[in-house]
Amino acid sequence: MGETKGTAPPSLVRGLGAWDGTLITIGSVLGSAIFIAASDVPRAVPHAGLVLLLWILGGLLTMAGALTYAELGAMFPKAGGQYHFLKEAYGPFWGFLFGWASFLVIMSGGLAALAAGFGAYLGSFLPFFSTENVLVVLPLGRWSWAVNGGQLAGALALAFLTAVNYVGVKQGALFQNALTLLKVGSIVVLAVAGLFAPAHARPDLFAPLPAGGLLTALGVGMIAVFWSYDGWYGVTNVAGEMREPGRDLPRSLLRGTLAVMILYLVTNAVYLRALPVEDMAASARIGERAAAVLFGPFGAQLVSAAVILSIFGCLSSTILWAARIYLPMAEDRVFFRSLARIHPRYRTPATSIVAQGAWAIALTFSGTYEQLFTYVIFAVFLFHAATGAAVFVLRRARPDAPRPYRVRAYPVLPLVFTLTSLAFVANTLVERPKESGVGLLLLALGVPAYLWWRRKETA
Repeated sequence: MGETKGTAPPSLVRGLGAWDGTLITIGSVLGSAIFIAASDVPRAVPHAGLVLLLWILGGLLTMAGALTYAELGAMFPKAGGQYHFLKEAYGPFWGFLFGWASFLVIMSGGLAALAAGFGAYLGSFLPFFSTENVLVVLPLGRWSWAVNGGQLAGALALAFLTAVNYVGVKQGALFQNALTLLKVGSIVVLAVAGLFAPAHARPDLFAPLPAGGLLTALGVGMIAVFWSYDGWYGVTNVAGEMREPGRDLPRSLLRGTLAVMILYLVTNAVYLRALPVEDMAASARIGERAAAVLFGPFGAQLVSAAVILSIFGCLSSTILWAARIYLPMAEDRVFFRSLARIHPRYRTPATSIVAQGAWAIALTFSGTYEQLFTYVIFAVFLFHAATGAAVFVLRRARPDAPRPYRVRAYPVLPLVFTLTSLAFVANTLVERPKESGVGLLLLALGVPAYLWWRRKETA
């Protein structure tokens, strides 16, 4: 279907409600972290009470961020979320830089990492998709490029979910809502069963604190916690497709974040009943290890299945909202103009969805996503800090602008969130100077890219 002369161009449809937004928030956060990366916390802080405290603290800080973003999202209820927040507060270049980094590495690299994790777990059930099963080796001069079964599985998942989200936001939301309910249900069943199963460990929540370097250890543990909560802000990118964003966006962010926090706490309580803290720290796949102790080998298989479902759902949710970042960039003519196309029938940012999927698949096959993602870890929180500060900037610059929602406990909550994000950036720059330097270089590449698009626009 094409556009006829004299008709308005197709636009996005406001078809999402608070329930959709809440499930998008939950689905964007719940991936593989609680089953795998959760072991990083006791590895940094080998103390049962402190482990739970860090998960609570991480949840509260994430809620501070969610409420901060809620004010901005209700103020600018458009597709693209953070792109608009940064553009309106600091100017178009800063919005572009966020979108540039998101497309190049942050979002696409995150999708590739999730796809690779999906393939690795699927291979334990279907050997054809095992990462050890090399499907093809392509000679490239002195080098060679091998594609394994895990990469193929991840690429197929990305292609399928890209197609689902291409045909309509409501269809994509319904599909990811079903996946989110299934994975939440699986986590709840495993958690409840784990709480009622005979305990194999007796955690001492009030044991003496570890000696030496406690603050440093807590900081390292918080890194894993923050990354486990990452994705909570995704729903702000679909505010332009919410029926009542001023009311439903804050509710979606708060309810979704609170639900994830409760799930994380209960799951870690189960881990502490199954394994001593030292064994938790040594378990690369902590979810399977705990289930095997509590329920036997069959329980471990069930957790593997839950991980596959969880990652698949997280992929679906992330594809849904991340593609909305590039649409307003293209509309502002600071990105590929074709990405501004909205499908006349499905009313989705079709070209942005396809471009995002194609680049994520390329990164999945390249195998370089983990390295690239490491380079921009600090950039994610740098943009978080800038977004948190945007609340202060806009309150001063536009005091009379409509604000359907105002962040509670202002200025405390935005300030805490901003300072926490800056602390994370500083810690990453100190602990990983090489990776951070390369990340700054990747961001710097956005400067000539922005100037080129602006020059092309004014030519």
